Amino acid sequence: MSVHESPRADARAWLGLAVLLLPTALLFLAMTVLFLATPHIAADLGPSSGQLLWINDIYGFMMAGLLVAMGTLGDRVGRRKVLLFGAVAFGLASVAAAFAPGAELLIAARAVMGIGAAAVMPSTLSLISNTFQDARQRGTAIGLWAASVSVGVAVGPLVGGLLLESFWWGAALLAGVPVMALVVVAAPLLVPEYRAPRAGSVDVPSVLLSMGTLLPFVYGIKELAKSGPTAVAVATVAAGLVLGAVFVRRQLRLDNPLLDVRLFADKVFSGALGVFLLSAIALGGVYLLFTQYLQLVAGLSPLASGLWILPAALMLVVVSTVSPMIARRVRPAYVIAAGAVLSVIGYALMTQVDGSAGLPLLIAGFYVLYPGIAPTMALTTNLVIGAAPPEKAGAASAVNTTASDLGVSLGIALLGSIGAAVYRAQAPAVDGLPPALAAEAADTLPGALAAAGRLPADTARALLEPARDAFTGGLNVAAAVAAVLVAGAVLLSVTLLRRVPPTGAPAPARGKREEPVPVP
Repeated sequence: MSVHESPRADARAWLGLAVLLLPTALLFLAMTVLFLATPHIAADLGPSSGQLLWINDIYGFMMAGLLVAMGTLGDRVGRRKVLLFGAVAFGLASVAAAFAPGAELLIAARAVMGIGAAAVMPSTLSLISNTFQDARQRGTAIGLWAASVSVGVAVGPLVGGLLLESFWWGAALLAGVPVMALVVVAAPLLVPEYRAPRAGSVDVPSVLLSMGTLLPFVYGIKELAKSGPTAVAVATVAAGLVLGAVFVRRQLRLDNPLLDVRLFADKVFSGALGVFLLSAIALGGVYLLFTQYLQLVAGLSPLASGLWILPAALMLVVVSTVSPMIARRVRPAYVIAAGAVLSVIGYALMTQVDGSAGLPLLIAGFYVLYPGIAPTMALTTNLVIGAAPPEKAGAASAVNTTASDLGVSLGIALLGSIGAAVYRAQAPAVDGLPPALAAEAADTLPGALAAAGRLPADTARALLEPARDAFTGGLNVAAAVAAVLVAGAVLLSVTLLRRVPPTGAPAPARGKREEPVPVP
């Protein structure tokens, strides 16, 4: 059947799309909503600086470590089954995280949330790919999927601000429970099941190798950024690389690999992923520091912080929606590169921010860089999925989402750790402080704020002003690193993606694509 003869989706399919977009937005909301809650968690649970980073990034790490396995599992056993499993796991873990009495249990619950998210994300995108067989409708549906990611990123700070203004920090985590309950009820009614034709069995050693590659590697990178080339950091990075080589070798030898690594030989596939990964690393780390600056340095409430973010978030959604329309006439590479250049300018502005008086410049930089990432979010996903045959849509979706979530998690780990290292290097030394308070103030800015609350006004002022300057210095350095990373994304886009025609141009049949075979 040719592309032009493909059946068009009916009203039930579009209702099913709405059900798939809800958890997509939620999972990205779950990643950003916690940014505003971080100071409240720090004050309530008293985590160390390392635990505070893990509370934010364990969700993304577990999600990234299992995405490939879950995406391929959906291709083999049924994408809707995996979606429903993930929705249940995510909902139950959200309740556990919201009522966690300590940092350790919160980290564990966030890890289970990441497992659920790993099951949901590739399932939503791959189910869209096989539900919408008409090329134009599929492009529209994937564009809406990318916009829902933008909505999740955009709404997260506002939802977090509203909830934190009226409730405790756990309320921000409970927001996803009703959404996942709706998915469990509505998906079996509106979303058809799908299993890839001639699906083989799941290769368990490959699943273990994929996790053994990603998790040690990410942990080692985190430790390198935090503590330098320690023995543990070097060993875990090396272990991840070695297991990665074993994983690739095994995939090349299997008849039904967990991940067809030959897809990476396609320049469009690998180039789009590279652009997305670099952009996500830059945004993930700077976004965390930006939201902390609003509250800890500028002294804004969570709701006020969310409202300051809202205009940029709305611009992100608009640009995400408009970018596919522009790409019908202009090559996607140039649309992506133009947006990335705006992001570089925004990051450059943020390197010039100083102290609490730098809020206007910080906001201006964020309003430039945030919409700039929208073309990357909107267009690279369709490029990745379009480069793979439908029977491998689950695996391709998983790789695409891995690039996003691993990128955000690496950004939190790398740029967040760089910011923390700069803070510790520039942390103020106030004479006469008790040793315990001095150590607390030298570790993190939340620690300095907590210590200041137990000091006389003059001493607290002498501690907080340089502490806020030290945090701002960490933000400046992280923004500079982010600018370099996104400049690399610009180069990748104009070199590896420049031959992709505008999406409105007729494309030749790929030949290798198979028609989806729905499962009753």
